[in-house]
Amino acid sequence: MNESSAEVQPAGTQRKRARWYLQGDELSLLIEGKIEHLTADEIYARVFEGELSFRGAVLDVEDDDQPTITFLRYPALLEARINYSEESLESGLTLSISAIGEGVSAELQDLRSRSSDHIVIDGHWLPFAPGSREEILGVFERAGVTDAGPLTLRQYLALRRESGTALWLRDSTAGHSVHPGINASPSADALAMFTGSLYPYQTAGWQWLTYIWREQLGAILADEMGLGKTIQIIALLASPERKKVAPSLIVAPGTLMENWRREISRFTEGISTYIHQGSGRTGDYRDLVGHDVVITSYDTVVRDGSMFRMVAWQVVVLDEAQAIKNPETKRAISVKKLRRSVGIAVTGTPIENRLRDLWSITDFVLPGYLGDAEEFVQRFPDEKVSAAALEPIVSPIMLRRRVTEVAKDLPPRIDIPQTLVLSDTETVEYERTRQEILAHYGGSATLVALTKLRMFCAHPMLLDELPWTVEQALGFTKFQRLFEIVDEVFANGEKILVFTSYNRMASLIEKAVRERYGAFADTINGETPIADRQNVIDALTKVLGPGLLALNPRAAGAGLNITAATHVVHYNLEWNPAIEDQASARAYRRGQDRPVTIHRLYYAETVEDAINDRLTRKRELSDTAVVGVDGSAEDYSDIMRALQASPARKG
Repeated sequence: MNESSAEVQPAGTQRKRARWYLQGDELSLLIEGKIEHLTADEIYARVFEGELSFRGAVLDVEDDDQPTITFLRYPALLEARINYSEESLESGLTLSISAIGEGVSAELQDLRSRSSDHIVIDGHWLPFAPGSREEILGVFERAGVTDAGPLTLRQYLALRRESGTALWLRDSTAGHSVHPGINASPSADALAMFTGSLYPYQTAGWQWLTYIWREQLGAILADEMGLGKTIQIIALLASPERKKVAPSLIVAPGTLMENWRREISRFTEGISTYIHQGSGRTGDYRDLVGHDVVITSYDTVVRDGSMFRMVAWQVVVLDEAQAIKNPETKRAISVKKLRRSVGIAVTGTPIENRLRDLWSITDFVLPGYLGDAEEFVQRFPDEKVSAAALEPIVSPIMLRRRVTEVAKDLPPRIDIPQTLVLSDTETVEYERTRQEILAHYGGSATLVALTKLRMFCAHPMLLDELPWTVEQALGFTKFQRLFEIVDEVFANGEKILVFTSYNRMASLIEKAVRERYGAFADTINGETPIADRQNVIDALTKVLGPGLLALNPRAAGAGLNITAATHVVHYNLEWNPAIEDQASARAYRRGQDRPVTIHRLYYAETVEDAINDRLTRKRELSDTAVVGVDGSAEDYSDIMRALQASPARKG
């Protein structure tokens, strides 16, 4: 209805002349030249209930020169909407606020600063729903949001958490991957200290991690195995703003610490690293802060927790972060106590057994984001519908790309060298064996002299005839690392080939797969009849889901086509690079339509490290197909170098 001036009935001793006054989208009264702001209730009472008095006076509202306004009885609903654009160079996140009535709506820019609890939209006056403005502003304040406009990721996460199930918040990011900064244009010197090269999806991951760091949040880098999670982290740590990123801490399985050190050295310039591990470490925290990046193990964080907590770390990276999936373990409790500006979890399997695995990892990178453990389990029981509900909540802080999604960016073959470190006990035993060999052969060593050391590096059990259980075998560092790889490959439902020169080793690997996973496992070695070898391969190919073949490279390194497998592990390195490359080609060959990941496991400062150096040198010099062992002086020099390598002298 249109407001008109009703006849004024005496309601007091004072009468004042007034008229409606519209400024922007807010309606007020102009009373004898003075603007008076009315509440929605006061306007509603005057228009719809005939109330003529106003703060002790009777108003004569004039008809002349009035704005044409239609007054609506039913309130406007306030709605906040979160929007996301991948093309934005900043966060890409924005917040818009709208008032929505029957047949009319308008976008608001200043909900906090506006003085009225009502609005005029296209000549229609509507009150706000009672208490709605106050409720929304209360949530905004707790989330650190000022008003409509750009949102940071921190504000976005807080806004979603604080609003709970509020109907007034519409999240239009649903169904989209919200990863702010992923498409930003980096500055020319952004990777000035990084000497490697990144594939496009790795560049995007580095940019996203950089945004997370600048926001002082936390993240889970959950790319599938083979996509280069390590190099993306190194690119982040190689920021030219070193003083802001150092000191940083990398916590990794003991098997991978040396690999991290070598990869950082390989891909960066001017970044100092320090491995805090073993009997040589001190209890003085100042030994840690003098380095850009400190590398340690989960077990060492547990043992030296008080020392690590003395340092205010800039970035704490957890490699193979599924190690803290159980929040009650000492390692999970210890790493979560570390002081850190940013926590980054690196894992290809953020959920191994149950949804609570993801809660525990998230509790490290963004404490409190998913509530406490008990609340989480009640809210997200281990059901498919719960996983679907959890995904949009966690996805803004978790980046997960699969090989199939970025295959066009990948080469057909991905090589992943993994430098391992013998434990203290293993080092002592290796050194004892090495000294025995040197005493026996002296200066007349041949390839035969290396056999025991190479066998030791595959597994010490190969040096005796005693039977080993799978549980006992898993106490050896390399065998343990192999099954960390198998865990992830099997979790993705893929197949894997493991090459080893030793038949007993292959049999143990097959046995371990059957016992641990109940999955398909078989072996091909010199004892496998040639006529039966293709049948074994066909059996692997027909399996729906994960499977493993353990192969001797000399028996299965040529002539076989095993393209059902997308992962190859060289469990022990071969002296002749041609043997290794022919073995890799069983999966990486014509007919393979997916990238193949080649894992090479070898121990630092051992015979295997020397063999790896030789392989690298030979590949650089010539075609590996024609490189062999011919008894030349160079071969003898390599043999002696291998015998001299000692893990007891590392560091």
